[in-house]
Amino acid sequence: MDSNYISQVPMPACVVDSEGFVTEANALIKNVFVYEDISGSKFFALTGVKRAEVLNANEEELVIERNDRVFRLRTNENPDPEGDIVVFFDEATARFTYRTKLESDRAVIVYVNVDNYEEFMASAGEDSKRLVPSQVDSMVHNWATKFDAPVVRTGDDSYVMYTCRGKLDEMIEENFSILDDVRSIEAQIDFPASVSLGIGISTVSLNETSDLAQAALELALGRGGDQAVVKTDEGTHYYGGTQQTVEKGNRGKSRVIAHAMRTLISDADKVLIMGHKMPDMDAFGSALGAYSICRFLDKEAYIVMDKHDEAIETLFDQAVDTGDYEIIKAEKAMTLVTWKTVLIIVDTNRPNLVECDDLVKACRQRMIIDHHRIADDSYRNSSVAYIESYASSASELMAELMQHIAQKRFINKFEAEALLAGIMVDSNNFSGRTGVRTFEAAAWLKRAGADTTEVKRFFQINGEDLKIKAKAISNAEISENGMAYAINEASGGNAPIINAQIADDLLMIKDVKASFALGRNDRGQTIISARSIGDVNVQNIMEKMGGGGHFSSAATQLEKPMEEVERELKRLVNEYLDKLNAADIFDDDSKIDAINRRDTLI
Repeated sequence: MDSNYISQVPMPACVVDSEGFVTEANALIKNVFVYEDISGSKFFALTGVKRAEVLNANEEELVIERNDRVFRLRTNENPDPEGDIVVFFDEATARFTYRTKLESDRAVIVYVNVDNYEEFMASAGEDSKRLVPSQVDSMVHNWATKFDAPVVRTGDDSYVMYTCRGKLDEMIEENFSILDDVRSIEAQIDFPASVSLGIGISTVSLNETSDLAQAALELALGRGGDQAVVKTDEGTHYYGGTQQTVEKGNRGKSRVIAHAMRTLISDADKVLIMGHKMPDMDAFGSALGAYSICRFLDKEAYIVMDKHDEAIETLFDQAVDTGDYEIIKAEKAMTLVTWKTVLIIVDTNRPNLVECDDLVKACRQRMIIDHHRIADDSYRNSSVAYIESYASSASELMAELMQHIAQKRFINKFEAEALLAGIMVDSNNFSGRTGVRTFEAAAWLKRAGADTTEVKRFFQINGEDLKIKAKAISNAEISENGMAYAINEASGGNAPIINAQIADDLLMIKDVKASFALGRNDRGQTIISARSIGDVNVQNIMEKMGGGGHFSSAATQLEKPMEEVERELKRLVNEYLDKLNAADIFDDDSKIDAINRRDTLI
């Protein structure tokens, strides 16, 4: 190449050979690098970019920052992938500074909601009723003032703030300190004061920004509160979630949902009931409960289920033997759908988990009854949605709804036992995620005829599986920081329930703070059951692996070898714990809060 060409180019430029070395550069290159002569230097080490990126620089923007300036890289036309490349440094400092300012000034809307306000007002003493709301109000206004953000109180338990992207970045940098501030209030009740934040930012319009903020707040509340959710045009970020979901003491919502459910079913020509793939006791039990409601309302109903595993074999066989339930495949269900058909989804709210997503799309009206936290891909705009993450199970929610459907107890003994089994399996025999309403639902089912001895039959496993379970627990790896890992060698359809039992039992070991049981289901997928006693947010860890669940109980399944999954799991757990940066991580609440408030992206 003619060296005069490079010297005459009116912008910084250089030639890079096939080995990545700079062979020529003009005098203007000093505007990019701190020295004039870069000949013989490794170009890609100087710039931090890759050869493939440079070859594609004319099609896709490639930018570097040097000497407090911004340069966009371009090349000669059709550069030879194996030969010399002429690289031009087009200064774009002014353009990028303007772009950065525009982005920093982009409008952001923040919705603030005081969690469990009604429950607080009902259970707090007179002094707390006056003092705590004023403290929260003061903290919200002070926090907004720190970021020059106007804030408007829109209700007893709600605010709206207006700010910009630059200030939002500062809020994220300090991990939304308002969450910790409010949680530190001495409320003198059974649960701490907390707030939820829904933040929206969009390049489309202010209306879209407001819609995103509202959707973000719904996500925050649906995931249990005490957290911030940021929704942008590109995705969703979660911050916080350090507290267990508080049980709602007021039954008003369940009565309203029961009335809406009764109206929806009564107006339908038929009802299809569907849970998640490979249903467990909770999914099948709550489906039987929904079927019972349809029968009471004299409405044609079907339970949609393609496959099931050994975990519900006894319960399923008994349901079939009675001849009282129409259980059909998804393919047949699709042929039954009309414009008046109602679909009831139980124990899940996500498209990738339901038995048949096409059935969801085919039905004009649907109702969701679930206890799992809402995710970014959860179903929206359902006719009725009863998603309460405080509940132990979908079966608990279904039992509550049945009490409000009619004064008459229309449930039979088998259905009561199925629902009780659903509550027991998801609450680990009432030892986790249980509240007063969980026991009240169980008591109602007992009065409806549920026999706990009969329920035990649903959970029986064979002797070989018991040996596998005992072996997994005895060979479990327990780390110094209280993490327990076990490998479940069970195969077949019963593997998931054994896996969950192993994870539950590992928490019985002294000093174990969280447990992870790995196994394989009958589809060859690697599965993880994760549990904690409340110090570790296993939901965040499982979400990073494509799963989800609750603060202290979560799971996932992956199409990867178990060894690879185990390495990835331990890496994520160690990252989680390393951020605490202290040996006594479980003794310092502020450190626990700090790590649990780290953001995760779904």
